Amino acid sequence: MSTAPFEKKTGISHFFAAASYSRDGFLRLLQEAAFRQELGFFVAILLIFLLVGASAGEFMVVTVLFLALFAIEAINTAIEELVDRISPEISSVGKHAKDLGSFAVLCTILSASLYALVTVAMHLFA
Repeated sequence: MSTAPFEKKTGISHFFAAASYSRDGFLRLLQEAAFRQELGFFVAILLIFLLVGASAGEFMVVTVLFLALFAIEAINTAIEELVDRISPEISSVGKHAKDLGSFAVLCTILSASLYALVTVAMHLFA
């Protein structure tokens, strides 16, 4: 009979353990230059939104878009780490997995950027 490598948490202990795992994921993601750039872009957009007088709803939408970007960046980083671990040699399958993750990040960056651009333009030229 095999034993689990760690004890499964339940109840409130599970909540705190999950929060700890999320914190660890955030700290890992901070090591990625792309994530730090996206975070900086988000802060810059928030400041620009403040300057142009964006509404609470507009702040909410841009925040949700950037949270989606951060989540997809985290998944992309996880894909890259798994591919590098499972298949350290260069392979077309590994390349495709990494390219698809990168494309998902690009789509989300474009979505957030387009929304931010249109919102700022509406405030500047209204």
